[in-house]
Amino acid sequence: MTNALFSFKTRETLSELLKLAWPVVLARLGIMTMGLTDAIVVGHYASRELAYHSLAWAPSSVVLTTAVGLMMGVQVMTARLLGEGRKDEVGAVLRRGMVYALQIGFVSMFALMLLGPFGLQHMGLEDGLGEGASPALMVFALSMPAYLISVAAQFFLEGLHRPKAGMVAMWVANAVNLGLNLMLVPDLLGLGVDGAVASAWATFGARTALAIFLVIFILRLPEARALGVFSKPKRDKAVEREQVKVGVGAGSSNFIEVGAFAAMTVFAGQLGAAETASWAVVINVSAIVFMVPMGLGSATAVLVGRSYGARDRDGVMRGGLAGIGVVTVLAFIIAIGLWLTAPLVVSAYTTDPAILAIAAPALVLATLFFVADAQQVVAAQANRASGDVVWPTLMHLLSYGIIMIPLGWWLAHRIGVDGLVWSVIVASLISGALLIGRFVRIAKRLPA
Repeated sequence: MTNALFSFKTRETLSELLKLAWPVVLARLGIMTMGLTDAIVVGHYASRELAYHSLAWAPSSVVLTTAVGLMMGVQVMTARLLGEGRKDEVGAVLRRGMVYALQIGFVSMFALMLLGPFGLQHMGLEDGLGEGASPALMVFALSMPAYLISVAAQFFLEGLHRPKAGMVAMWVANAVNLGLNLMLVPDLLGLGVDGAVASAWATFGARTALAIFLVIFILRLPEARALGVFSKPKRDKAVEREQVKVGVGAGSSNFIEVGAFAAMTVFAGQLGAAETASWAVVINVSAIVFMVPMGLGSATAVLVGRSYGARDRDGVMRGGLAGIGVVTVLAFIIAIGLWLTAPLVVSAYTTDPAILAIAAPALVLATLFFVADAQQVVAAQANRASGDVVWPTLMHLLSYGIIMIPLGWWLAHRIGVDGLVWSVIVASLISGALLIGRFVRIAKRLPA
């Protein structure tokens, strides 16, 4: 009887995970599809403009992904309060999240505009690359506040188990981005804006549209008043502290991981324009694949967070292991598919023979880290949702900061772009093993 009940609950957890995950995964894929659209349009415009775009995206992605992590408390605390039966208090989580989004967004914007161009021009890149990338970086910076508003809104809806609106909004924004890219990059309007900068303006327009759509959707929810969206929140220092704590933990991990990958882009820039553009293709494809575990990680965090709020230890374990198991299967399937089609995928980005010769074999090699990378991101999200915030950050610091960065520099200057990929493989294997082990240990130690 006990085994039958456990089997039933496991199937129920898997069903709920998949129901929640598919729109979240599609929404996360929509994020990277914007970058893919930009890279493909700019890459066909000029390979050097693709290098500018990649280098401009590197520092902005560090700040952006860190800021997105800081907003993770919105999703986790919304799910926890629902698990605790405090539905009328989740609006306060959103309102705090919106304030944080504006504060973090404007600080990030000014930091990128003031420090970004200086950093690009003093990193030892090939002559002209830093100067060429700086204008696009400035435009990326301008879109930070609007994008973080959209992130807070999307995380809130996911915590409410209503992710489809975020998915639809993201793909509407992608349509806006594509249309603007096709008009601005070839300069059909005669504005005289270069390819990388024009594409950055397309991203600005798409992110603004996304924020507006999601905010209006939440305000028009029939249950918005019952959720406390329009009510001035009562001070709850415990919830406030936990929301900030979860966000700081996720933001720190994101900063370490994305900062390490940005360092890989800088190392590629030290090798030359062809290597930079080739690495841009490899990392862009890998980042699109990464959105699948990111989406599953968010869905897993919602299930684990709700069970944690309801004091359901078995539910925490089931939710976490279900997420890790599902993402392992999906990542393996994707890795096999890309391994077989790598030259075709790379040719979608560029027809430059020099880039094709470097990027195609590097992408084949990159498929070796897909499974481990997928496992580590889902396990990290499950850990945070179950109250473990500090250790995932420390494990990311070890894997990506202490190990991957120096290893990547050393290998890159010996075997080129393939060396960067090998450093990612090593770091992902270490991170995945540590974080899965940590989650199992934490879940077992939770009070029944």
